[in-house]
Amino acid sequence: MKSNKSELGKRGEQIALEYLTQKGYEILKKNYRYNHGEIDIIATDPENKFLVFVEVKTRYNLELGDPAYAINKKKIAQIKKIAELYLFENNIKEKDCRFDVITILLTEPERPIIEHYENAFM
Repeated sequence: MKSNKSELGKRGEQIALEYLTQKGYEILKKNYRYNHGEIDIIATDPENKFLVFVEVKTRYNLELGDPAYAINKKKIAQIKKIAELYLFENNIKEKDCRFDVITILLTEPERPIIEHYENAFM
């Protein structure tokens, strides 16, 4: 049974959290909000210690296209602005950062298809 958009997003974010945790990422913050925007996950990469801002996109099928293409220039600008505010708010300076995108396709709910795009945009 399909759920509403909010429930789908939460489910995708939970899958992404589990995926990142299994890969050794340290989860610092979930659903970091500022005004009307949000960064889904903020984590530390275990290999290079980069601070990683992660956008998660989840779909049941490809009717609306690949979920990676749902991230347009406006969304990228919003994520960057919120990331800057996070860095400022937490007094983080001199830290390497990157923006990742994780897409989740739930055509088979028991076996989601997960794609992790590291350094998806600058």
